[in-house]
Amino acid sequence: MRHGTTLPELMVVLTVVGVLVTVAVGRTNALRDRMSVRAAATETVATFALARRWAVSRTTRTAVALDSGSASLVVLAYADTISHRRLGSSHGVSLSSSRDSMAYAPNGLGYGASNLTVVLRRGSAAETVFVSRLGRVRR
Repeated sequence: MRHGTTLPELMVVLTVVGVLVTVAVGRTNALRDRMSVRAAATETVATFALARRWAVSRTTRTAVALDSGSASLVVLAYADTISHRRLGSSHGVSLSSSRDSMAYAPNGLGYGASNLTVVLRRGSAAETVFVSRLGRVRR
């Protein structure tokens, strides 16, 4: 009696393994997208917190400029650049916003008459960061 596997048995096993690998790769990509968007949202919240702290501690007007083309955030205090966060190149996300900037007064309150909404996307994952007209940030 011979021991071993036949060609049809081997083909069935390889097909099942191929299907399982395809499902695993799809879920892994979705997980990577969610993790990148979450990290970018955390960095966005930290950038707005930095701008607000800078305005209060230096008693100067500070602004966060949003560039949706390069998906970056720049913290400015008059002509000085305090921080430049490149979310597009570091996390691979795209950025869209309802306004192009958010300014903080020396007392930490926001300038402007409207709220700011920042949407970060990568693949099928998306997260929204809201900044109230008073300068409070929430996710």
